[in-house]
Amino acid sequence: MSQSPSADQLEVVQRRLLEVRQQVSRVYIGDPAPIDMILVGLLARGHVLLEGVPGVAKTTLVKTFAATLDARVRRIQFTPDLLPADITGTYVLSPKDGSFSFRAGPIFANIVLADEINRAPAKTQSALLEAMQERQVTVEGDRFELPEPFFVLATQNPIDLEGTYPLPEAQIDRFLLSVSMGYPSASDEVAMLRTHGVSAPEPAVVLRSGEVPQLQALADRVHVEEDLAAYCVGLASFTRGHAKVSLGASPRASLGLLRAAKAHALLAGRGYCAPDDVIAVAPHVLAHRLILAPEDEGDASARAAIVSEALTHVGYRRAVRAL
Repeated sequence: MSQSPSADQLEVVQRRLLEVRQQVSRVYIGDPAPIDMILVGLLARGHVLLEGVPGVAKTTLVKTFAATLDARVRRIQFTPDLLPADITGTYVLSPKDGSFSFRAGPIFANIVLADEINRAPAKTQSALLEAMQERQVTVEGDRFELPEPFFVLATQNPIDLEGTYPLPEAQIDRFLLSVSMGYPSASDEVAMLRTHGVSAPEPAVVLRSGEVPQLQALADRVHVEEDLAAYCVGLASFTRGHAKVSLGASPRASLGLLRAAKAHALLAGRGYCAPDDVIAVAPHVLAHRLILAPEDEGDASARAAIVSEALTHVGYRRAVRAL
């Protein structure tokens, strides 16, 4: 078993992540919770989906966060005419010698900003599936490794808006976290109006791309008791037997829940995982993966309510161990 992060390592990590928060908050005005969830996704080697109506600063948030990392960043604006090859890349013919060479698409980056991902049809959305799960793409039978770290930050408008397409279930499952961004508070909106028309400050680079795998490795080493792993499985199992759910959280969701909880603990400066870490990330890890029964599919708040019900009914019990 790997050793948990030391106190010195935890202090350094917490200080660096606090600097990221501060730099993002210089530009993004609003609830700081989405910033923390993006950091959790980065530490847990997961991908994050931001959902919300147009105009709530989803794109501003992800662009500002990306600017705090010294990494290769590419943005993909999803539109109905976007093709899979526009994302992954394709082979092109060289007129000079008649040979084909591979031209890499924007997916070959450390951070990929997939803006309005549900504006494109399912065929194009599926171009991200292999990349998000395997960290590779296959073009014409040839496999190409993606750079490390590889992190997808996607934004999505509500699926009932005109010109949007629901994401396939298999792709939704590849997002470790889903974060709902609502309207800002009145005070935050007033602050936005005051700064409108003023050049936004440039966020400083805080993390180098080579440091991110080191932070992810520290998150892997966060200590987890077996009882807490059983708690994660219990939450996922509760959704599978719920009357309003036709397809509950999969074992991948259980794994994701534990990974996110460990990252949340590291973000809090702890080398061990606590039940509160699981509770904090469970709504973001589980809710978007649930497929509801047809009669409840139209209820936007039903998924969150089911996860809340799971947290209420599934208790954490620490096992008694003999000395």
